[in-house]
Amino acid sequence: MKFDVAIVGSGLAGLSVALHLAETRTVAIISKRALLDGASNWAQGGIAAVLDSGDSHEQHIEDTLIAGGGLCDESATRYIVEHGREAIEWLIEQGVPFTRDATAELGFHLTREGGHSQRRIIHAADATGHAVQVTLEEKVRAHPNISLFEHHCAIDLITSDKLGMKPTQRNAQPHCHGLYVQDEQTGKVLTFAAEHTVLATGGAGKVYLYTTNPDTASGDGIAMAWRAGCRVSNMEFIQFHPTCLYHPYAKSFLITEAIRGEGGLLKLPPEAGAAAGTRFMLAHDERAELAPRDVVARAIDFEIKKRGLDYVHLDISHKPAEFLIEHFPTIYARCLELGIDITKQPIPIVPAAHYTCGGVVTDLAGRADLPGLYAVGETACTGLHGANRLASNSLLECIVIGRACAQDIESKEKLGTPYLPDWDESRVTDADEEVVISHNWDELRRFMWNYVGIVRTTKRLERAQHRIALLKEEIDEYYRNFRITHDLLELRNLVDVASMIVNSALSRRESRGLHFSRDYPETLPKAIASVLTPPHR
Repeated sequence: MKFDVAIVGSGLAGLSVALHLAETRTVAIISKRALLDGASNWAQGGIAAVLDSGDSHEQHIEDTLIAGGGLCDESATRYIVEHGREAIEWLIEQGVPFTRDATAELGFHLTREGGHSQRRIIHAADATGHAVQVTLEEKVRAHPNISLFEHHCAIDLITSDKLGMKPTQRNAQPHCHGLYVQDEQTGKVLTFAAEHTVLATGGAGKVYLYTTNPDTASGDGIAMAWRAGCRVSNMEFIQFHPTCLYHPYAKSFLITEAIRGEGGLLKLPPEAGAAAGTRFMLAHDERAELAPRDVVARAIDFEIKKRGLDYVHLDISHKPAEFLIEHFPTIYARCLELGIDITKQPIPIVPAAHYTCGGVVTDLAGRADLPGLYAVGETACTGLHGANRLASNSLLECIVIGRACAQDIESKEKLGTPYLPDWDESRVTDADEEVVISHNWDELRRFMWNYVGIVRTTKRLERAQHRIALLKEEIDEYYRNFRITHDLLELRNLVDVASMIVNSALSRRESRGLHFSRDYPETLPKAIASVLTPPHR
């Protein structure tokens, strides 16, 4: 199948690129599950942008740089922040139903989240991602130039060097010409030829045992780009969201940052004995509950381990019930289903892996190292997030870089694609024991949680590195000899990403942002990005 552009992933980044390109290009959107099954649909808080005269680009930039632990790329931060308002205006034009406020300058309610010096988070109640995704999904499904391939799992990129193509004057270096994709319903592997391939597959939260991410977040785009020869950067900076609902029947349910922004307090639960009900954040940071996520997550982790707790409490029951039901209807309803009335009771919470701050190295048009290949959203590393993402900057990056990516593709002359061979599975057989995959999947996620979590040591990281090497050997052998399955593809990608996270963490001999090492607790004077280059590049 031939398209001008193949987009892998159907979150906000991927849909933004598709809609900006659809008038002039034929576009394929390849989604591992249904269009709304990605992390964007789960985003609660909102989108950060300067939308009020009391705010400024300089303040938003400064807040981002502070949260990023000195590692943000200042030019990338400035570019994305300065294009924030037009990104929001584009979403409003598309019909996104943001929460209104007649007293606000733009007519929409702005909230505040941890690390922000101003109210600048535009939102749709507490389900912003869903509101945005539903709006854009409707437009994508209706557009004649966009072809949707739901329940299709990307396998690998097709590059000129893998095809044995000799460099030409036009393509003096290896080039991306498309990708192989498995149709999950038939098991058949399809060949997608595209002049431009955009990776928008989100992050890699599923590499950890506990995560706020959906099941689709297995680092597919990052791993595919790495195997194709692209550099990755800052993979050690995994943001653990401080407040994931702790309940046996609440898988990956996130309690938005805005709860703390609107006055929610972190307290010790009854299991803490005499200290029960005590606020603890002031003992860790003068900003208390409004400190950046990495500080709050480490504080909760410290209190849980110090006191032998399973969770702590997030309490906003002192606010009027009407206010909570209006501003946090999704959280109110879900908690009530589980027997927790947030207007009267505190919410039990734990930290969980939430956001991959690093990713495929790109410029501000989303261009990766391999010509013809782009990466946008959580898959990419533009330098915006540095060592710790500032709350609600991620959806902003998706729209701004998504638009820039589309503009760069539109500026290119249409040159067509070469003939691409079909997927060859003539030398493989059906898998004999699927238990190998499930066992390795479970082992990987458990030791990543235990050894490469919120607080790290060199010894733990080396243990993880050793186990990853053994797992990778086993998985690679399995991949070579048996027909591919959805679970095998995800496991292969996760073990590649786990290796990047551990190797990046071992290379950083300091503590900065989201990477905290007991062996190197100090922060070095100069902030340097950790960049990994594939050995086969």
